[in-house]
Amino acid sequence: MRLEAEGVVKRFGAFQALDGATFSTGGESRVVALLGPSGGGKSTLLRVLGCLLPVDGGVVRVDGVVLPAEEAEARGERRKNGFVFQGYNLFPHLTALENVALPLREVHGFEAGAARERAMELLDRLGLKAHAGKRPAQLSGGQQQRAAIARALAPRPRLLLMDEPTSALDPVMTGEVLEVIRELAEEGQQIVLATHEVSFARRVADWVVFLAAGKVVESAGAEAFFERPESEEARGYLGSLMRWR
Repeated sequence: MRLEAEGVVKRFGAFQALDGATFSTGGESRVVALLGPSGGGKSTLLRVLGCLLPVDGGVVRVDGVVLPAEEAEARGERRKNGFVFQGYNLFPHLTALENVALPLREVHGFEAGAARERAMELLDRLGLKAHAGKRPAQLSGGQQQRAAIARALAPRPRLLLMDEPTSALDPVMTGEVLEVIRELAEEGQQIVLATHEVSFARRVADWVVFLAAGKVVESAGAEAFFERPESEEARGYLGSLMRWR
């Protein structure tokens, strides 16, 4: 996977969430971690990379292909990706099984039987087979997030984009979800992860993009970034986290 951005700008009214963001990842990167302080632009960049948000300026490429600006074309790109967000975004009136199977039928054109089979396969793999008939309110936070991951993986996405997937979880549930993500990475799933879990990013990421105030301050291989960060902002960020460990 190769991600590239040139002078990317994204505004929300008067607020400039991305301010000329420019970077390029290593061509063989499998897991890219977006790191940086809150409000730095991680979530916005993640959504831009997944074609959920159009840019107001600049160019974004995934594996050399420029992401489209027109909604019709962007919709086609979105269908190639899987998304996992910190709020789970499960349908509260549907079971875990239906939360996974419904998008397969309605968006990806699966027959009902094939959608159900694929959904059960993933729920089983993620330890949720016994909970397939439960609605989100009957599941723990970790179980809900694993159901959300199953839904994102169901269409076999090109990229799995994850926005703070453990932010609402307690330490035990966080460990459950991080283990799932680690296994996916080891199996070769291409992942872009916006996270504050720096220790986890250090274990699984091949490449790090560090953002602050809407700008890409540093873009480097994970080993180099964590061992020898070049920018004062990155050194301060990592140092502050180490002090609280």
